[in-house]
Amino acid sequence: MKTRDRIIQASKELFNEQGERNVTTNHIASHLGISPGNLYYHFKNKQQIIYDIYLEYEKQVDEQLKVPEDRPLAINDKLIYLQVIFQGLWDYRFLHRDLQHLLEIDDELHKRYNDFFKRCLTRVHSIYSGLRDSKIIDATDQELRSLGLNTWILVTSWFGFMHTNLLVEEGQEESRELLNAGIYQIFALERPYLTDEYREPVSNMVAKLGESIDNLIMLRDS
Repeated sequence: MKTRDRIIQASKELFNEQGERNVTTNHIASHLGISPGNLYYHFKNKQQIIYDIYLEYEKQVDEQLKVPEDRPLAINDKLIYLQVIFQGLWDYRFLHRDLQHLLEIDDELHKRYNDFFKRCLTRVHSIYSGLRDSKIIDATDQELRSLGLNTWILVTSWFGFMHTNLLVEEGQEESRELLNAGIYQIFALERPYLTDEYREPVSNMVAKLGESIDNLIMLRDS
């Protein structure tokens, strides 16, 4: 693996584990066993590393939100979309954990992220339109736009919700279980729009995912 790629990979791991604000370029260089000068040969500062990691994440999401052109959407497609998107949230969790701060300190990243948001919103709307074309949901154009926006808000704010409402006691840590509970909430948003034919199949599919966020809260408080 090239040194530049090693720096990207190691930085992402350290940012995820320790928080981006707690990791310096010296920490990254030491972790890799290279000199700070070697790191600065590839990246002028930590912000450039963050920007390049973000580009990697953006490219991944753009690819994941494509709608197939050779067939209609099926109910399993929506589950796959959510699973890969939430996997991305986990793999790049430092971005979502401290997104507002990262955007505030980098105007270029902020502008790029805003363009990414608009692009994602268009693609999410296309996914919901495809589900409507497949008679899986029944919603007006306005309802589809609102559903797409609410889905985006839920996905991008889930880490903030976890940290401010679920991880409130010392020793509690982020987990895939808590993260994936967000998938339930998205299906809950969609439930009123499911057609009669697909209510039971979707409910059965969701039931296999694991604990809902309500159950997780009840289990933790018991």
